[in-house]
Amino acid sequence: MHPLQCVLQTQRWGPLASVSWLLLRTCRACSSIPSTACASVERQQEDGIWKDFSSRLASGPTFQHFLRASAPQEEPDMEDPPPYLTVDELLGKQRKVYLETYGCQMNVNDTEIAWSILQKSGYLRTRNLQEADVILLVTCSIREKAEQTIWNRLHQLKALKTKRLRSRVPLRIGILGCMAERLKEEILNREKMVDILAGPDAYRDLPRLLAVADSGQQAANVLLSLDETYADVMPVQTSPSATSAFVSIMRGCDNMCSYCIVPFTRGRERSRPVASILEEVRKLSEQGLKEVTLLGQNVNSFRDSSEVQFNNAVSTNLSRGFSTNYKPKQGGLRFAHLLDQVSRVDPEMRIRFTSPHPKDFPDEVLQLIHERDNICKQIHLPAQSGSSRVLEAMRRGYSREAYMELIRHIRESIPGVSLSSDFIAGFCGETEEDHLQTVSLLREVQYNMGFLFAYSMRQKTRAYHRLKDDVPEEVKLRRLEELITVFREEATKANMTSVGCTQLVLVEGHSKRSASDLCGRNDGNLKVIFPDVEMEDVNNSEVRVRAQPGDYVLVKITSTSSQTLKGHVLCRTTLKDSSAYC
Repeated sequence: MHPLQCVLQTQRWGPLASVSWLLLRTCRACSSIPSTACASVERQQEDGIWKDFSSRLASGPTFQHFLRASAPQEEPDMEDPPPYLTVDELLGKQRKVYLETYGCQMNVNDTEIAWSILQKSGYLRTRNLQEADVILLVTCSIREKAEQTIWNRLHQLKALKTKRLRSRVPLRIGILGCMAERLKEEILNREKMVDILAGPDAYRDLPRLLAVADSGQQAANVLLSLDETYADVMPVQTSPSATSAFVSIMRGCDNMCSYCIVPFTRGRERSRPVASILEEVRKLSEQGLKEVTLLGQNVNSFRDSSEVQFNNAVSTNLSRGFSTNYKPKQGGLRFAHLLDQVSRVDPEMRIRFTSPHPKDFPDEVLQLIHERDNICKQIHLPAQSGSSRVLEAMRRGYSREAYMELIRHIRESIPGVSLSSDFIAGFCGETEEDHLQTVSLLREVQYNMGFLFAYSMRQKTRAYHRLKDDVPEEVKLRRLEELITVFREEATKANMTSVGCTQLVLVEGHSKRSASDLCGRNDGNLKVIFPDVEMEDVNNSEVRVRAQPGDYVLVKITSTSSQTLKGHVLCRTTLKDSSAYC
């Protein structure tokens, strides 16, 4: 069999991006090993399943089919399977899938997308690990610790797979997401019990990968796409009682910050068409959800270029004093347009967005946030460092001075805005003076929320190739602890300004620490705890009610900490009616 036949697919199944990559490795290996070993391989191919699989693969498409396979991938059509699989082999046959999600909110959304695809193929969902037939881990690669968590989990699952009763269908284990994309072959070589790998752009291929795994082969699709946004895949909410949802509006990142692995695990930026986003938000509103978070690696650089009439020569407006690591992008519908349209879908649905880049906050976005009652007055503004020298090494595209000017401009444009940020302790070449500048930035801004981490060097990044990870681990951890301490001190001060104020809270459910308390989040995304008692309903003052998940309530804040507000509930209300009280 010619090696090319191992990787070619029909046009309906997409080009090389939907290949069972390990089969290519098998062909390469066979061409380089001794003849005695090749004979062994050939004897294995005489076995029933492999022989049947090989014969169908050999009769598959030619190189010309591959050359024609240039159209964007579509969801696999069960009526027209790839030539080496039957329709029946692509079906889940009610096998039960157990999904575990690690890392960022994009992975939560990816889990919902993957499950939507598998559900259509006839798989069932289980939350009981012991009864699972397929276990899929949606993984993160942003730091070494995140990957180590997955390695540890795989060791735990190995025992589960080994003890699997022969009377049951074989247990399949898969690694999905960024770790699959970053480590690829290393995972399959290191953990033989892993059956499939699927990168962030390969979830449509999951039914095929699982079918290949059923033939006794490891299978992987880890190639990135320039156009995959899953715009036509409606995510299945993993929590039926949820009051909020995440809506992915773009994927990938073009910023190429020197420390960041994301461009290498999730690819280049591409945005969903506005129409598909609005359709998803409308369906979520019809389901009764009260909050939507627009999601993307660089969410406010959104640029829908799918409609030709909007592809004009107008360049993207950046925040004053900020620059990019790429050529200015022109044309398309921008984030301000999308935010405007999404906020009009349901005036009673709160809108958030994450994670943005500070460079993409033109005045039209800030003005819109200020004007619309249902767009939360909360902005995540990742700083990463308070030192201009370190920011330059990070390739962030701004100085400390430009960042502070943006902070002042945002607070002038959106009075009472809640701010959060990301910080990295101990980046390459960071001196004690650089660290103290970050400490001073935390004190000067007084963020309401923060996400702080010690630097973890990642292969493939610019820092890996050009910089030296020269800050000792113990120094990184000490600096991180200092940043956390300062953040908490300043966040407590910032949150103290809420005491005595009345705030609108979206109820999420009972507090984890007390069954007699409810919890929810305010406009600034801070957790608010209050007693579960009867209250007045502003639309019917004669009725006393208890708040339910998804209700808006007014809470008068009585005390705070760095991460939580507490208060007593006043009444149940609506987002529209709450403006008279807050």
